[in-house]
Amino acid sequence: MIRHGHYGRPVLVFPSEGGRAEDFVRHGMLGAVANLVEQGRVTLFCVDSADRTTWSDRSVPSEERARRHHDYTRWLEKSAMPWIAGELGGQHELITLGTSMGAYHAVDFALTHADIAPLAIGLSGSYDVTAWHGWGDRGDATYFANPTDYVTGMHGAHLDWIRSRVSVLLVAGQGPLEAAPAQALPSSKKFADLLADKGIPHQLDVWGPDVEHDWPWWHRQTAHHLPRFC
Repeated sequence: MIRHGHYGRPVLVFPSEGGRAEDFVRHGMLGAVANLVEQGRVTLFCVDSADRTTWSDRSVPSEERARRHHDYTRWLEKSAMPWIAGELGGQHELITLGTSMGAYHAVDFALTHADIAPLAIGLSGSYDVTAWHGWGDRGDATYFANPTDYVTGMHGAHLDWIRSRVSVLLVAGQGPLEAAPAQALPSSKKFADLLADKGIPHQLDVWGPDVEHDWPWWHRQTAHHLPRFC
């Protein structure tokens, strides 16, 4: 885990597929929001992914990938969250932010941890894990790791609570790789429709046909949207 900044709204940053905490700097994302950090409006907490042993490991069935994903989530709960709280001098509400597969992590974490992460920003994400070269029987592990599944199943008091707590911002472009193979554009649209059907506060921001599935556009999208919330 790496911290950038000392004051302002805490943001939990997930890297793109298989990425590391240092990617936020290495790919220029920190530079895109350096003014927010320097002005004391945000503190960024960047974590490593575990994608290489979870969703990106095609040698194991989807259910095993999902179980490993839940292990990663428990690491976030038991190690990352206490460390962040210690750095901040107590627990504060987080924004979650991620690009590509990191967008999935950002949205999934907010929807399953709405008590501490009520706002998620997903850039160029895909929100149905069954579309990721899955195989084998699907069980509870996959269901509870798949936003498309568990949001569909939300109802009653829990859904009412999620509606009162969570807001999701989905951003996608219409340019190269956003539709295929990344599936970010169709998946973002479909998931926005699901959130609308469930009455969960959200926004879908679709950028133009020149907007690619790549870092330069994620720089612009982050610089455009993050100041709105800090």
